[in-house]
Amino acid sequence: MRKHTLLALALAGVSMLTMSAVAQNDNTDQQAAPAEHRGPHHMDPAKRTEMLTKHLNLTSDQQSKVMDMFKGEQSQMESLRSDSSLSQDDRRSKMMEIRKATNDQVRAVLDPDQQKKFDTMQSQHQWGHHEGGQGPGSN
Repeated sequence: MRKHTLLALALAGVSMLTMSAVAQNDNTDQQAAPAEHRGPHHMDPAKRTEMLTKHLNLTSDQQSKVMDMFKGEQSQMESLRSDSSLSQDDRRSKMMEIRKATNDQVRAVLDPDQQKKFDTMQSQHQWGHHEGGQGPGSN
């Protein structure tokens, strides 16, 4: 149980960083900040893969597939950021669609136990987003 609490707290922190990065993306010039300073979804695909490997104990095969998924997401996000024809709301909506699609792809390569942990990570992320960045157990 303690392991799950620590995981929940870690994920709440990641969620806060992600939402902060999304808000910051809407208010600043994206070309000005290096990718590693823009939150987990803008983190290098290798670092994101490493983070999931640590939390979910990914196999080598899973790591390779997840890395490719994150690289694809990064490429799509970069293209989206450079598309000046979109409104802020449209850009944000498309970013959320890309993230959801990537999360669905990642989930598909996980075993049932990993999927449970991944689902918990995702639900903590959503909970933190809707509740002002405070995850459960953060009192």
